[in-house]
Amino acid sequence: MSTEIHIGIDDTDSLKAGCTTFIAACLIELFSKEKIRFLDYPNIVRLNPNIPWKTRGNGAVCLRIIAPTQIYENIRELTIAYVEKNSKINLKETNPGVVFHQGVIPDVLREFSFKALNEVIRLDEAFKILKKCHSEAFGLNNGRGIIGALAAIGETLDGDHTYEAITYRLPENRGKPRRLEFQSIVEMDRATRPWTFNNIDPETGRVLITPRGPDPVLFGIRGESMEVVKKAMGMVRVFEAIERWAIFRTNHGTDAHLKKTCKIKDIPPYSAMVVEGLVAQSHRTIQGGHVVFTMEDETKKIDCAAYEPTGSFRNVVKALTVGDKIRIYGGIRKALPRHTYTVNIEKIEVLELTKKFELHNPKCPRCGKKMGSMGYRKGFRCEKCGYKDPKAEKILVEAPRDITCGLYVPPPRAHRHLTKPFLRYGLEKGGKTNSYRTYPKDFWGLGDGFPPKI
Repeated sequence: MSTEIHIGIDDTDSLKAGCTTFIAACLIELFSKEKIRFLDYPNIVRLNPNIPWKTRGNGAVCLRIIAPTQIYENIRELTIAYVEKNSKINLKETNPGVVFHQGVIPDVLREFSFKALNEVIRLDEAFKILKKCHSEAFGLNNGRGIIGALAAIGETLDGDHTYEAITYRLPENRGKPRRLEFQSIVEMDRATRPWTFNNIDPETGRVLITPRGPDPVLFGIRGESMEVVKKAMGMVRVFEAIERWAIFRTNHGTDAHLKKTCKIKDIPPYSAMVVEGLVAQSHRTIQGGHVVFTMEDETKKIDCAAYEPTGSFRNVVKALTVGDKIRIYGGIRKALPRHTYTVNIEKIEVLELTKKFELHNPKCPRCGKKMGSMGYRKGFRCEKCGYKDPKAEKILVEAPRDITCGLYVPPPRAHRHLTKPFLRYGLEKGGKTNSYRTYPKDFWGLGDGFPPKI
């Protein structure tokens, strides 16, 4: 007799070292030696990116397998032992959690996962769901990783999803500069777009497939299918040995966190949300090059910020004027003594533009040329034909706007993991046809077999 087992893992890393996806990649190798079948690619589930105590991308992983019932305990003990041994538990910000769920995913768990994409969830809430679902959990330090691990199990990526091929470095190379050939990345990007995305930032030319920290990841390529990211991975020329690689299914680039629309007064701190309203105060540029404006709806006003890393996107904010109707997608930070609630803008949709008027000198009724002022309240005179009109006044003329209605997204270098890039619009996967029961093959390997065969 066999059982369906879902294993969620979160918060095994820190800002200084480690990577939860690397632990998943290693467990894949260990599980492959057991009598199991993988029900899906390993999942990376990015959760609410506004959580203040996250390490980097607030991503949890889930491994979904089917195994003989009698080896469940072996799988459980193997997983816990490996996570305990390889997590950075000596660091206070690392609070690993592992969750095991047997059988189908209940609706209450799916609802919990959706909430984890948008809001802050307390550990006691997670324990209530664990009890309802008859799931098991293991935590280290304060065990906060249990929240993400449980949420990763509940997010089965039935709707829109993408794939990421990740390569990992040898231990002796971690912390050293990553050695990849830039031109091969350019060539890979040209050959595979739009089926891969966010490889190179178009404004700066910066490579985006490599992280900048000391973690085990050498590079990762995101795209629309397993086949395309696997092909793209093999096109990148590297000058250091690769320990292992794996292909994940994920919610990267799907806007999965931006599904909740609310009024300004109802926005909770640290949440991801969509809010619609009017520009109440035009932009101001503050220290650091950040551009801030104020919007309002019928309930309240709130500041919205396009931070310096968003580059030319700040010009969109500068082009808005009081009265414009807009929809803001982003995350909220908690109010502090010196700062009010502020939305970190991830994208702006301009819905309606208010008319903008300027005062112009009147035209000469004789020759059609603009007239010049003869002094305060003295009327206007035509410089060309000499016509004078002591009663003439400046006239209001509708001015052209430097912006049009539509959606505006920052450059890729400023994207969060979940932000959907322009390249993906029209490529979304929909419905519940994308079941996790895919029984994938050839989705991982060790360095001696790199690059993998397509």
